[in-house]
Amino acid sequence: MQSICLGRQPILDRNHNLVAFELLFRQEEAEETAHVTNDLSASANVIVNAYGKFGIYNVLGHQRGFINADPDLILSDIISLLPSKHIVLEVKEPASITLEFLQRCKELKQKGYQFALDNIVAINSQVELLLPLVSVVKIDVLALTRTQLTQLVNQLNHWPVLLLALKVENQEQEAHCRQLGFQMFQGYYFAKPEVMSVKRADPGKIPLLKLLALVMQNNEQDSDIDEIEKEFKHQPGLSYNLLRMVNSGSDGLPLKINSIKQAVQLMGRKQLQKWIQLLLYTSNQSADSLSDEITQTAVTRGKLMELIAKAERPHDKNHHERAYMVGILSLLDQLLGIEMRQIVNKLGISDDMNQALLSRHGRLGQALKLIEAKEKGETELIHSLLSELDFLSLNELSDIESQVSGWSERTPSTMN
Repeated sequence: MQSICLGRQPILDRNHNLVAFELLFRQEEAEETAHVTNDLSASANVIVNAYGKFGIYNVLGHQRGFINADPDLILSDIISLLPSKHIVLEVKEPASITLEFLQRCKELKQKGYQFALDNIVAINSQVELLLPLVSVVKIDVLALTRTQLTQLVNQLNHWPVLLLALKVENQEQEAHCRQLGFQMFQGYYFAKPEVMSVKRADPGKIPLLKLLALVMQNNEQDSDIDEIEKEFKHQPGLSYNLLRMVNSGSDGLPLKINSIKQAVQLMGRKQLQKWIQLLLYTSNQSADSLSDEITQTAVTRGKLMELIAKAERPHDKNHHERAYMVGILSLLDQLLGIEMRQIVNKLGISDDMNQALLSRHGRLGQALKLIEAKEKGETELIHSLLSELDFLSLNELSDIESQVSGWSERTPSTMN
């Protein structure tokens, strides 16, 4: 199974305290630098990976993340997916600056987004247009002589900006920058970029296109939301990413999410549409047979859990939805290659779901254990668990399995 990678390089203050990370596009774990041919595509991948695949608090903690933002990204709707409290948008001096670009930057600044001017080596008319918008100026100290650097700093001291020394490679450079009054530092002298990785579990483009079509409909009725939820239920990895995105938009306190429908409603249709478009832009169409098999098993477990929950509490829809989520989440540790405890800690799901997934305790946990016993053909354990659950007979369980078998056969492949 391929890995999803994300680079991050520490940004330090004058006391060598960590204050931020620059988030970097990486395709492989061994990469120190990336071969970027499309700035927007690289930035989109960074956003998808940081927010959806890793979880922004795993990546940044309580620090801010600097993300490269070319004019296409600034002008796109993608930016609104990013909570302003998390990120600093790094802009480079463009070949030409349009009034539309400047106006968009002003609007984003008013909404609380911060900007950094990247790789600056001199001040010209283009840079002067951007300086009123930025909070941080990143100066490429490696490209300048001591005299040139001193002159540039003296010019920038007339602006209310923080200075960040970029590409610091030795103690002598750091000492000179400190003497000139730089507030932040980044470079190989302090730390090379760290490459984080998780196992790839891309949802594929066909299900995303179906979801996008549903989300773009102007119908706000519950039946329409139910159709969106149904599509998510066939995509465990995508459902996981949805929950991560919803919690990334919170204030760091995990939300108690009981259903996919609730997550969809919390995110909102407009934001959901932008997120799916971004996933379509970055989705890798390749998938391996192991991912296919795990995904299909997880979807089947979800439906089995839902029907068992309905047999136990016919009128408790909330219980049915939590049961389904336990089923589809139960194999995400295998699908993503990370521990289940890490998954549940970041998803903000209810306590009974946590117990079921981590220790197979509680009513949901017993039902999940029963399904696992059926998968393995453990006859004695099956009879024991049915006795403990006390609302389901072996024949009724067989009927449920038959229903799920028919349901899965009518369900189109989720990995096309």
